Amino acid sequence: MSFSGSLVAIVTPMRPDGAVDLDAWARLLDFHAENGTSGVVVGGTTGESATLRELELRELALRACERLRGRLAVIVGAGTSSTSATVERVRWLSELPIDGLLLVTPAYNRPTQEGLYQHFAAAAAAARKPIVLYNVPSRTAVDMKPATVARLSRVARIVGVKEALPETGRVRELVDAATRGFVVLSGDDATAREAIGGGARGVISVTANVAPRAMSEMVGAALAADATRARELDAPLAGLHRELFVESNPIPVKWALAQMGLMGGALRLPLTPLSEAHHATVRAALRAAGALT
Repeated sequence: MSFSGSLVAIVTPMRPDGAVDLDAWARLLDFHAENGTSGVVVGGTTGESATLRELELRELALRACERLRGRLAVIVGAGTSSTSATVERVRWLSELPIDGLLLVTPAYNRPTQEGLYQHFAAAAAAARKPIVLYNVPSRTAVDMKPATVARLSRVARIVGVKEALPETGRVRELVDAATRGFVVLSGDDATAREAIGGGARGVISVTANVAPRAMSEMVGAALAADATRARELDAPLAGLHRELFVESNPIPVKWALAQMGLMGGALRLPLTPLSEAHHATVRAALRAAGALT
């Protein structure tokens, strides 16, 4: 299955006691299947990967595969800050009927570019599913450079990168440097449209959690090189692209989904509920995008 279009960095719904809400998980998966989303990324940053247990990640992935039945790509977050732990996770996730793995750059330990290459090469050697790299310097304190991505694009099983640096020039550099057929996906909603114009094949989106149909249509127009239509479709989403990051992701988007009645708004500590001072602005962004009446 190819990785392109509007993919959602899906939240992990939780009950007030912190347990994963599997009923809400099924509702969210159906919501995306019915509204044009191309794929779901399970257990990524927006899914609170840092606090998910291995058994929880496994159950979320298996239920996504069962519920979606091949209609949408299922990609699962497998990256950690330890190469050995990442290799172990890649191995057991590769046994599941998923479509791919998302591997974020190691956070906090700040490896060199050579360290990043060796980390991902080791993970790829253990994988039996396609791997999408994930570069998000604002979260990890390390920036994987295009030259390193280009080297990794020649490693078997590594098929793409999610680039969250909001620079169209970076996207073009990645497309030019990587091997032919290597997929570049935007990891920044606010610049996704421009990134597609620069050669990205889609976006792994936070905004798509609450506005999946609108994001799918905007990305489709951008991929069809209909820049005018893509700009028109993106305009009502601009508030969401901004306000869903008014506090640390996924705090605002979980509050938004609760307002839409799709799930409760619970998070796991150290994340806390959206500050009341931001309720009105996030609600206004939802209304402007047509996600809330």
